[in-house]
Amino acid sequence: MKLSFLLALPTTLLTLLTPTLASPEYNEHLHLIPLSNEYLYAGFNFTSTTSQSAYRANNYRYFPRSLGQILQYSRASELHLRFALGRWDEETWGARPRHGRREGGTGVELWAWIDAEGGTEAVEERWSALVNSLSGLFCASLNFIDGTKTIRPVLSFDSEGTSRSTAGSKQLLLHGTLANEVVCTENLTPFLKLLPCKGKAGISSLLDGHKVFDANWQTMSIDVRPICPASDAECMIEVQQTADVVLDLERSMRPRDDPIPRPQPIAEIECDEGKHYHGGDTCYPKRKQGAKRWSLSKVFGSPVIGSCHLSERNDGEAEEKWDISLEVPSEHIVEASAMQDSLTSDDQIRLYRLSESRTQRSDLSLPHQYESGSRLRPQPALYATRQITGHGQERGGMHAVLRNPHPYAQQIIYLETLPWFLRPYMHTLKVNHRFNSTEDKSARPVDVFLEKIFYTPAIDRSRATKVEVMFTIPPESTVELTYDFEKAVLRYTEYPPDANRGFDIAAAVIRVLGSIKGLGREGDSYIRTTSLLLPLPTPDFSMPYNVIILTSTVIALGFGSIFNLLVRRFVLVEEIPKGPLAGLVARVKVGLGKLRGGKGEWAEGAGGAGGAGGAGGAGSANRAHEDAAADGEARRAGQTGVNGRVGEGKDGLTNVERKDR
Repeated sequence: MKLSFLLALPTTLLTLLTPTLASPEYNEHLHLIPLSNEYLYAGFNFTSTTSQSAYRANNYRYFPRSLGQILQYSRASELHLRFALGRWDEETWGARPRHGRREGGTGVELWAWIDAEGGTEAVEERWSALVNSLSGLFCASLNFIDGTKTIRPVLSFDSEGTSRSTAGSKQLLLHGTLANEVVCTENLTPFLKLLPCKGKAGISSLLDGHKVFDANWQTMSIDVRPICPASDAECMIEVQQTADVVLDLERSMRPRDDPIPRPQPIAEIECDEGKHYHGGDTCYPKRKQGAKRWSLSKVFGSPVIGSCHLSERNDGEAEEKWDISLEVPSEHIVEASAMQDSLTSDDQIRLYRLSESRTQRSDLSLPHQYESGSRLRPQPALYATRQITGHGQERGGMHAVLRNPHPYAQQIIYLETLPWFLRPYMHTLKVNHRFNSTEDKSARPVDVFLEKIFYTPAIDRSRATKVEVMFTIPPESTVELTYDFEKAVLRYTEYPPDANRGFDIAAAVIRVLGSIKGLGREGDSYIRTTSLLLPLPTPDFSMPYNVIILTSTVIALGFGSIFNLLVRRFVLVEEIPKGPLAGLVARVKVGLGKLRGGKGEWAEGAGGAGGAGGAGGAGSANRAHEDAAADGEARRAGQTGVNGRVGEGKDGLTNVERKDR
């Protein structure tokens, strides 16, 4: 008894003296919201955690090893990466999912907290290593985020993690954007490979590139942060991967092998008989009322394959964590296969848990059904638009419109990242205010002023411009923020291949402070405006090629003439040396001429055989005399002829041929 007590004593003391070790966990969840009769929101969330000691020792279980090694090498304590495509329609879809905290501007957006030890140069080297490593990991062009696309915000972003800071440690926030990046399946594949089930099981099996990137709006995010509890428990490193999409139900449910929309058979079309032109041969399709019929297998192309339940759970926790949640009215009929379902207290959200089998296929479907009333989506914290004004190739203006629909004032932080070739005139910065309604608001305050301004001017080809302002928008009013800018002239080598298209300007980031009451900084909402297209004066890129072609042509013509004068020798015809075969060639030509002439005369004599015989004899004597004379001329021509020609005249005929004629 004493021996066992002594053996167990060190273990007991070690447990009491050391902090509690946290076990790694992995959870995944899918949230579905029918936004209207035509659109469906699907929000995927995957969360992996690991202890800080295991993270530093490179001992990974659910946390992705490739991402952890990149963060350790670049000494980044917190990372936020966004891939976004499309535009969120606030007027139709309402408030943004997750309060906009897991979305970014169009393209790629990245910000991280990096260890500031070693000064600014060391931080820039670590930032460069981080963006280049992430570029290779996610098959994106993040390596183009250099100093001209990087800023250091002051107010717009706060650290989401909690850490036990040590004396002398300092973190520096860097933010970079790449508005012209096109998000595609090459970015989704590495995103899925970071998951423990690699997109082969669980709700991640629904993420098919053909469906995800056919959505009206899509965003992917990776967030890494440290979490340290208030107690002495060990700190955790958490990575959250989210993928939010808004799908067009009609377009998404088309079969992949036949995506072309085709008209329905006339027997399946319900006609609107209220039209005056309705008849036996005329049918106006009647718009269907109520919720559209859909299912997971049709919208995403396949059902949910198995499950990805990896974390060890206690018996009491098994009923608390669900894989899928569906937000529909309680009177709706929902058909679930191979799922365990439940209802929340308000009967508005239905929860489902996937089967433990790795091969079981689960599906969720809603038949077509009528609704008693239209569902109201929560109103967004703010409506924001931004556009470029002005005309011409030298100057322009920026115009941002921010509308507060709520009956209370809201404090916001407005951040813009401008390229170095767009030079704002900060003395022209103006803030105009007006109320949304036309009622008399004279009794209410209307003054809007900028509370804080952080401005960093650009350096040509080295640093971007940062404009960060804080102000308060009065209740139910609209604020317009405007300023003028100048366009710089670029070198012709700095233009992209599609220079006439323009240059992409990153989306503005708007942080609404305290939009969700009672949550502190966690209650802040984020809004991204759409990216802009800035036209710049473009040179005539074809002019150098025209000059090259013209110069080459002139040089070729001049070179040919000069070359002929240098290498050729001009002599008279009489000075050309006689060839040894000139006489032989002349005799052969004379012989051929005789043969042609003899055949022709024989034919003429045969035709006139009935004539006088004396005349024929005289003709033979004359021909013999002419042949002898021609033979002599041929010999003389062979001695004095040029290039083997037998006594040719100006008309190119020999004497024999001329006499025959």
